[in-house]
Amino acid sequence: MPSVSRNSQSPLDTPPLFSERPEWSDITPLDQYEDANPVAPIFYSADYKDATDYFRGVVKTGEKSERVLDLTERVIRLNPAHYSAWQYRYETLIALGSPLDVELKLMDELAVKFLKTYQVWHHRRLLVTLTRNPAPELKFIATSLKEDAKNYHTWSYRQWLLAYFNDEDLWQGELDFVEMMTTQDVRNNSAWHHRFFVVFQSGLREGETDRARVIKRELTYVKHNISLAANNPSAWNYLRGILDANNIPYADLGEFVKPYATSPQDLPVSDLVDLENPPPAKGAELPCAPAIEFLADIYEKQGGQDGLRQAAELWRSLADEHDTMRKKYWEYRTRDALKT
Repeated sequence: MPSVSRNSQSPLDTPPLFSERPEWSDITPLDQYEDANPVAPIFYSADYKDATDYFRGVVKTGEKSERVLDLTERVIRLNPAHYSAWQYRYETLIALGSPLDVELKLMDELAVKFLKTYQVWHHRRLLVTLTRNPAPELKFIATSLKEDAKNYHTWSYRQWLLAYFNDEDLWQGELDFVEMMTTQDVRNNSAWHHRFFVVFQSGLREGETDRARVIKRELTYVKHNISLAANNPSAWNYLRGILDANNIPYADLGEFVKPYATSPQDLPVSDLVDLENPPPAKGAELPCAPAIEFLADIYEKQGGQDGLRQAAELWRSLADEHDTMRKKYWEYRTRDALKT
């Protein structure tokens, strides 16, 4: 077993080791099993080795008690991804009939501290499934997103909450919430994904009879956002998502897309603004790669020699100038389209 050293913290900052606590003297700590000569030994801190040795000891005896909650909390604070500690903690909470609202308050702290750890959010799901009180979670999630507005686990938890409980009161302000998030950062891909989930993957909550109105509203919204930030791939992906989800031909958006795939000096000069097809904002970097790709897809779907030729010209421009990071991909698209 490799040697370990305790973290350099003052006694006031670091709890005593479990091996130093008289109330734990009845538990036999179990070392982690390792080969006699491990190729890459892990040099655990003394705190972590001590806590996990005692954790294995209580698991062996099957003990579920208040002190086990203290022990699992210690393990989790040292390693928030320790899934066995989370699972045993959950089983202990249930066995003791512990107040889950108190546990959720602890999770408020740990979730924000360990935002990117899946186990924290999974534990929270288990708790809320039992409390059946999802409403306060929306406020907590909003607070968590202030720490990291794009964190996958936080958004995933929000979607689970909405879908699992499917409560009309939970859904009521969701579109306003996600619009606030995209207003704060129009390039927040997580927020755009969540908007698609709310509008198109939750059963079009306005009802099937309002589908045309919803589609028009979403097209207007995403076009407006593209006009403000032409090179925002999140908005362009959302536009594609609307069309794909509703079997709308890409060619229907050709009039809107063309100005974004055009050099600024080639844009027509006009004092009139088409609100259905808002033009790029002044100073936009044009042409933008997502628009060129979109226009190429229109020509490819059009088919025929002329359509494929126009698509290939656009893919070449992406390969040579506008999206050179994906040069090989665009060259492949060109070869594949023209191989006949």
